[in-house]
Amino acid sequence: MKRKYRGTRYFYIIAYIAMIMVTVIVTAGFLRVYLRNDTGASGKEFYDKYYVLITDDRDSSFWQSVYKGASDYGLARNIYVENFGSDLSSDCTKEDLMRMAIAANVDGIILNADESEEMLGLIDEAMNASIPVVTVNSDCTSSRRISYIGVGNNDLGKEYSKQILETAATLITEDTPRVRVAVVANTVPSSGQSIIYASIQETIENSKEYGRRISLEMVMVDEKNTFSVEESIRDLFIADDLPDIIVCLNELDTTCVYQAVIDYNKVGLVHILGCYDSDTVLQGIDREIIDSTIKIDTKEMGEYSVEALISYDKIGFANAYYTVDVILINSTNIKEYLVTEDTNGEA
Repeated sequence: MKRKYRGTRYFYIIAYIAMIMVTVIVTAGFLRVYLRNDTGASGKEFYDKYYVLITDDRDSSFWQSVYKGASDYGLARNIYVENFGSDLSSDCTKEDLMRMAIAANVDGIILNADESEEMLGLIDEAMNASIPVVTVNSDCTSSRRISYIGVGNNDLGKEYSKQILETAATLITEDTPRVRVAVVANTVPSSGQSIIYASIQETIENSKEYGRRISLEMVMVDEKNTFSVEESIRDLFIADDLPDIIVCLNELDTTCVYQAVIDYNKVGLVHILGCYDSDTVLQGIDREIIDSTIKIDTKEMGEYSVEALISYDKIGFANAYYTVDVILINSTNIKEYLVTEDTNGEA
């Protein structure tokens, strides 16, 4: 009787999962038809193309800004760009959303990728289904994606190195002969973060004055969601030997490290080199808790993503790489950006 009950239970579980998948596919199909015939803001009969943006942190200000750049650029060309999965459960992974997008037969995918085998297979599956894929901010180098849009990772590593060396110069004394630097990186492999880290490592090792006095390490953080990042950062702060400098390569890590410095009363004891110019990060610089941050032109990133898909659709080819601009924000120019933010807010 127990064996029969267990078999029945498994049958219902499988049936339930199948029902969810059918619902997702049918819903995606209806959505596609709706968008094709939606009058929308353009006032035209239908959109020519339907692209989706797929990321692992779709609610962050960074990705919202990338999405706005892509959406505005697309609408001006009668193309609808959706922040895919924004209305779904946060438990939906990038991989789940890729499967949904492929099932919906969208016209193009803008993807915050990684180097995992699963992601590689999904990108190639989309390309086999004649759905072009553009990777943005983080690449999948072995895949058949048509373009990568991001920063020059080698140059970005050199910029971080410059900030590390300048900060280390203020910390190294007879009492503190060595400075520890931790670079926060995602546990999921990423070619971008590997290049940045290698560039930092090479630049510091080549520094005759401080190369041997700086200890560099990579701290792996589980970035599946905000909670997992917070837990990983917490473990870093409750350890006995806290790094002197923490380098963050994305907005979420920067925000979590900034909050941890405050929560664990480490203000003035840890130097943060961050990424992106969200309101929280700018506030951290203004309060002299974050030393500096790298501002990435997210509007340009979104525009290039759509431009690559349009180019591929028209001529079957797109530039392999699009490099977006970056700017360093620190105590010397923070007021300029705070004024700009206030002005934009008032408008």
